[in-house]
Amino acid sequence: MGNLIGTDNAYKEWLSDISLRFKQSQIKASMKVNSEMLRFYWSLGHDMDEKKDLYHWGSNFYEQVSKDLRKELPDVKSFSARNLRYMHQFYCLFPILQQVVAKLDINHKSLCNSLEYSSENIFLIPWGHIVQIMNKVDGNRDKALFYIHKTLENNWSRAVLMNFLDTDLYERQGKAVSNFDLTLPAPQSDLAQAITRDPYTFDFLTIRESYDEKELKDALMDNIARFLLELGNGFAFVGREYKLEIGNTCNFIDMLFYNIKLHCYVVVEIKVKEFDSGDMGQLGTYMVAVNHQLKGENDGPTLGLLICKSKDNIKACYALEASSQPMGISQYDITSFIPEEFKGSLPTIEEIEAEISSNEFLEKDNSKPEV
Repeated sequence: MGNLIGTDNAYKEWLSDISLRFKQSQIKASMKVNSEMLRFYWSLGHDMDEKKDLYHWGSNFYEQVSKDLRKELPDVKSFSARNLRYMHQFYCLFPILQQVVAKLDINHKSLCNSLEYSSENIFLIPWGHIVQIMNKVDGNRDKALFYIHKTLENNWSRAVLMNFLDTDLYERQGKAVSNFDLTLPAPQSDLAQAITRDPYTFDFLTIRESYDEKELKDALMDNIARFLLELGNGFAFVGREYKLEIGNTCNFIDMLFYNIKLHCYVVVEIKVKEFDSGDMGQLGTYMVAVNHQLKGENDGPTLGLLICKSKDNIKACYALEASSQPMGISQYDITSFIPEEFKGSLPTIEEIEAEISSNEFLEKDNSKPEV
């Protein structure tokens, strides 16, 4: 009987269901513990805000409270003077929980449609994330809520969060120069604008300062996971040098993506020079071709993104106004480079063969007997 039960599919499914439910309950329990801890920290921050002026300890207030709490709770490690300051800062950043819904600008508002801001959200991410956010936002509540939302939406680790804090994603998100408001209906135009960034930060690349276009694209492909992270949530990579037959010619898109949230293809062209309005003709042609050849009946209009080394915003705006295709124009930043003697891409076949031939010649030459 035992063997029959052990081989029964329904029984195995039941065991899998138990395993899944147990893991889900562990996650929920962990989240509840974290939430209760943050609520306690907030309430302690509230208490300290009320009492700090009642006692004449001055700058030693947190040190004194820390010392006394450690006497009361010697096994608890959370009551260092530094952590108490963070708890007070946490309360001051969100003093009235019923009013934490921030008045964000339009670009950031459109990002938050999928997750309503509420007093509950600030208790859903780890305390370490909260501390890193507070260290960077300088008391800006809208900015703090933006990073809390993005962390919840994308399940960011602390390292990923710190990367976007350091590169100031809040100021870059949704800031590409575009014509989406002229070429797309609302709210699709707002959502399209929200997926853009300006500038894009490529500091994750290992590349020489005198790189060319091929080296940059090779480096991005070598770091495609980091590139997708920089592009933002919802981007799926379709291909590099994606082949399109247009008339009697073969054309190749630099990079083709599909945005899962907007349900549309995104054509990305990368230029290692200043924005030139002539590049838009090529981009527009690729976009129209994708609409004809790849776009399905349930897909939205194809978007175009031109990422340049630099741009004149006024010139970009004029060029975009003349285009009927929904496009955005951004620039990219790279602030660190490797020494010039190193290359940012793998050697070509020709270079490898030349190096091998050179080594073979030297070995033969060295093998000659001395006279």
